[in-house]
Amino acid sequence: MKRLITVLILLLLIASPIFTPVASANDFTSHQMQQELTFWIDKGVIQKDAKGNVYPNRAVTRGEFASYLARSLALPASTRYTFKDLKANHSRTIEIQNAAGAGILAGYPDGTFKANQQITRQQMAGMIFKAFRFLDIPVNSKTVQFKDSKKISTNFIPAVSAASSLNIIRGDQGYFKPTSNATIAHASAFLFRMFAVADGKGNTRPPTNVGGTDNPKVHKVSSISNSQLNVTDESYITFEDALAAYNASSIIQTISVHNKIIKMKSGQAFASENPKQYTSLYSDPALKNEVTYVQKGYELDYIGSSPERVVVDVGGYTYYAKHAEIDLVPSLLSKGASQYKVTSDGLLIHQPYYRTYDAKTKQYKGSYAEYTVGPASPAMKKGQTYTSNDGVHFKELNGSATITYYPYFQFQSVRQPSTYTGQELDRFISNALQARQKTGIARYKNATSKSKLIGLGTYVKQMEKQHNVNAMFILATAIHESDYGMSGNAQQKNNIFGIRVFDSSPDKGEVYGNPTRSVDAFITRYINLNYANPLGAYANGAAPGNKAVGFNMKYASDPFWGSKIAGHMWRIDQFLGNKDANQAQLAVISYTGNTAVNIRTSPETVNRNNILFSYKPKHPGNLAAFGYPLIVTDRTTGADGFVWYKVRMDINPGTTQINEPYGWIRSDLVTLVN
Repeated sequence: MKRLITVLILLLLIASPIFTPVASANDFTSHQMQQELTFWIDKGVIQKDAKGNVYPNRAVTRGEFASYLARSLALPASTRYTFKDLKANHSRTIEIQNAAGAGILAGYPDGTFKANQQITRQQMAGMIFKAFRFLDIPVNSKTVQFKDSKKISTNFIPAVSAASSLNIIRGDQGYFKPTSNATIAHASAFLFRMFAVADGKGNTRPPTNVGGTDNPKVHKVSSISNSQLNVTDESYITFEDALAAYNASSIIQTISVHNKIIKMKSGQAFASENPKQYTSLYSDPALKNEVTYVQKGYELDYIGSSPERVVVDVGGYTYYAKHAEIDLVPSLLSKGASQYKVTSDGLLIHQPYYRTYDAKTKQYKGSYAEYTVGPASPAMKKGQTYTSNDGVHFKELNGSATITYYPYFQFQSVRQPSTYTGQELDRFISNALQARQKTGIARYKNATSKSKLIGLGTYVKQMEKQHNVNAMFILATAIHESDYGMSGNAQQKNNIFGIRVFDSSPDKGEVYGNPTRSVDAFITRYINLNYANPLGAYANGAAPGNKAVGFNMKYASDPFWGSKIAGHMWRIDQFLGNKDANQAQLAVISYTGNTAVNIRTSPETVNRNNILFSYKPKHPGNLAAFGYPLIVTDRTTGADGFVWYKVRMDINPGTTQINEPYGWIRSDLVTLVN
């Protein structure tokens, strides 16, 4: 109960305004303990005089240190104990009485307190020891040996041992110097370390973020044993000090601030629970240029971290994220990891591992999902498990083999038309709805008559011809986003693409008169306006892709959205006769320069008027694997001696004056991938 009262009072202190400090010369700027002094000065615990000075090198008195404790702990008022040498109702007297009432200090046998007497190091240790008792924090007080241990008063041995073992009051070359005096600067450091220890034990901590002043962070280091994180008693004001201890010991595994791990020697990074419900990934360490984002709970490859950011890898791209949006899980505490498995019939199954947060228990729970990507690479072994952070580069689990494999529909440009007719697509829809209705699952009840996808095949085929967007891709996306036309948004709003439905508001979404209007919006306002169109705002390639290339970079927070869309396309293709898979030559632009890449009307560079359009600069990553996806339809040797590839244009139909939807690109800028 004491601790609860103290925390509540501290919260009131946090909310209280303070005066904005006036910039002026003072006697603690550039002091060795400037951070600690500034921290407590900003809280009003250590008070400046009229000139703005605190005299940090002056010996602190018993009364001053008692006041510091009373203010920092926001002790409740008490008149239980009075001292005959203190002036009644004086502010210092009230603070000393409050500390005495809390059991933190006592006077002398003659009834005096001697407030103006310089406090000794052992007396200071005694008050801190009793402060821990007031906070209900158990403290290990095993005896610590010093060269001058015999000089420590018997009454203070437990307190000195505790203060020393917790590194609150440290010895000097093996001596504790129990009867020596401490300065005001020392007092500020001792108080700060005291609260750091309390923080590390999960209890109250110094008030934070008052008046916009940046407070020093308390850094803790931890070891791991028996699947438990063991926080050491040592506390560090700076990250650099904590890092030195972290690097110096093979046992230390993490650095944390306020019980949140900010650095670890190995482990997993997860998009964390946060108000946005997703984690932004930036291309720059300054965290200014967001290039993609990941839904909460999903796993990322951890590369490292600094006090300001976490560094992760996706497909050979280095991304940066805010600590507030990432949870770090050390390898020794890992409960699971995403993996791919190859079935006995040669299918590639993805089992992504993700974590969900229980607000009631304030704990994370790990789970595995599962979906079929499509056929595995012929180079993959049946029954083998693989890991991959991009769905392209697969490493054999517990082995050394690494395989590069681009699942066809995931990286096929949507400008490649499907061979299937609208009637054939409608036949697939009818069959899929019958299968779901037969499962008996409640949400698929009457799916064959209620689904908003019924009869949609003919319309998406018309849209393919008019807007040059693959009809099977359109249908696969509608299946995925609307749960076969049976989701709430589909049924109530005819919204079969989740348009204007966000992670933070899944119940929202645009309303359409019928499902075909939703198709119109998806193609004209999204795919052809900003995504497939290389001139669009979110142009990263005209394929479903992943978090390194394609629509998935900006269209969906689910990092496996593109892979799941491709899985639906594969199932449609399998049902209808396997006519579309692997029918085109896939390629990616592998140019690593920082200039645009041109698509031309003819295989030559001497003609400056033959540029159809240009792809904006996009580095293909450290693996040169994720430049813009292309469909190569032919090749020739130009007059300049270079081999040129004929490719399908990603530009929107009607943008250029040429009749055929093709252009030319030099082959040395391109890598074939299937």
